[in-house]
Amino acid sequence: MRETSVAIDTAVVLVFVGIGRTVHAHELNFAGLVSTAWPFLAGMAAGWLVVTRRRHVGTSLWDGVTVAVSTVGLGMVLRVISGQGTAVAFVLVAFGFLGAAMLGWRLAREFLRRRRLTNRVS
Repeated sequence: MRETSVAIDTAVVLVFVGIGRTVHAHELNFAGLVSTAWPFLAGMAAGWLVVTRRRHVGTSLWDGVTVAVSTVGLGMVLRVISGQGTAVAFVLVAFGFLGAAMLGWRLAREFLRRRRLTNRVS
């Protein structure tokens, strides 16, 4: 399950980057995606390192908070270090999108899990 969770979070980051590059009229090519995505993917990897060190699977809401905060927080620091922009509005949009998506899929998974359990009991 952990690999699937990492893959979903990675997809969330890539969708965020793809939307952002499209909205800002940047080319949507491999080099552009990599140059924009790497700080967030590195931040996400750090968050996942924390989650796995706690011996968690990564599907809980708190694991999602850890990964999302690390993705955006460290991602923004790495963007500054690499000379990329970090306007306040961008930070807020990143927290909003990545937080909602990374927590959202975990909430949906938990909802479906509980619903299946309830249906078995009935």
